Amino acid sequence: MGCAGFPVPATRYFKEFLFVEIQETHHALPGMGTIRRWRREAPKEFTFAMLAPREIGQEGFREGKVVETSLNTLLEVGKELESKIAVFVSPPEFVQNRANKAAVKEFLQNVRKKFERVIWEAPTTWDADDAASLAEDVKVIPARDPLVHGMLDSPVAYYRLAGPAGHKSRYEDPAIEKLAQLAKDAKHKDVTYVFTNVDMFADAKRFKKAMKL
Repeated sequence: MGCAGFPVPATRYFKEFLFVEIQETHHALPGMGTIRRWRREAPKEFTFAMLAPREIGQEGFREGKVVETSLNTLLEVGKELESKIAVFVSPPEFVQNRANKAAVKEFLQNVRKKFERVIWEAPTTWDADDAASLAEDVKVIPARDPLVHGMLDSPVAYYRLAGPAGHKSRYEDPAIEKLAQLAKDAKHKDVTYVFTNVDMFADAKRFKKAMKL
């Protein structure tokens, strides 16, 4: 479990969690010096996942120079971080239709050859089970909010928690307790919980405590 980005200085974060989903790769790439420092300062067993550049989703997951350049950049960062996990988040305007389903399916099939683990999150407007089915068809991991759409029945799962009322909201204790119960009841062999809301550090710590980790 962990957060989307470093909500506190990285050195402090590394003492609390063994996972982070790097957000800088989604917007403006940090310098390679910063990336190398993260890897150097992180514990040996620490895992970095990378949020893919937003241009990929903006291009509708369709092949082209923009997507190719973005993927090459992500691979370079992955090499420095020793990360083989890429997270692709669809923009809200990526509507659920046949053409977009075909495009994202083809894209995920191809990108799976470049990274050891690929995660894809559909927009909230998509049917969550349809999205999960599409991802599983091409052997990638669907991301979803377990408090909104329920848990997945799969050996490997990746859950992103965006806040109960959007990014700027925090989880109250009953929600954290419910999440902990869902997590304890789940049968996953390998599972990641990522808090992406404004109070992510505090919420992730409370979840960790509820899980007695």
